[in-house]
Amino acid sequence: MTTARLLKNWTTGQLDTTMIDLKAHIRTVPDWPVPGVQFRDITPLLQDPQVFRALIDAFVSRYREPSLRPDVVAGIDARGFILGAVVAYELQVGFVPIRKKGKLPFTTVEEIYELEYGSATVELHVDAVHPGQRVLLIDDLIATGGTMMAGKNLLEQLGATVIEGAAIVDLPELGGSDKLKAAGLALFTLVDYAGH
Repeated sequence: MTTARLLKNWTTGQLDTTMIDLKAHIRTVPDWPVPGVQFRDITPLLQDPQVFRALIDAFVSRYREPSLRPDVVAGIDARGFILGAVVAYELQVGFVPIRKKGKLPFTTVEEIYELEYGSATVELHVDAVHPGQRVLLIDDLIATGGTMMAGKNLLEQLGATVIEGAAIVDLPELGGSDKLKAAGLALFTLVDYAGH
């Protein structure tokens, strides 16, 4: 049973193997936001309630396991907010946002990172997590790995332990997943676009 195809039977409350192809619900937008980039748009996954439910259930099923259960879910701006908040709600744990620079009102720590097509800065409130807390870090996709690495660094700077990085999509040819694994971050993704 692949996690990309999990769907919960809401009558029984159990996961079954009803087939949903998540990749079929991801739109590729060529040359966006800059020429040469093949943008993987997850919004169609979110628009279909059955597919969205299957997507969330795949993450929740994994992180209900005691060895992987987080104390907190951290979502990366902005699509990581959508996923992370729902996963945190289902797991009955807290949620913290890792935001783009200038969006958080309280004292923050910040990290500059490289994107596939530029650089950016993300911030986290200094009291978002506590030393020793187990954190699940979640975003929509892994490209160069810069955003997730920046999130990991911020959380660890505050003393938390990032138990895993999770995303819907991995773009392995951009090297991000290898970079993150080399830095000691375990990864869980549902769909990859190897060779694309």
